Amino acid sequence: MKRRRQVKYIFVTGGVVSSLGKGITSASIGLLLKLRG
Repeated sequence: MKRRRQVKYIFVTGGVVSSLGKGITSASIGLLLKLRG
């Protein structure tokens, strides 16, 4: 059986957090998930 790659979606929301902060947070989380596999 072939193992399917799971796609994970992470939504960063918040009125207080700036767009730049959301971008940095998303990139960091994405990188961590990529490194974990």
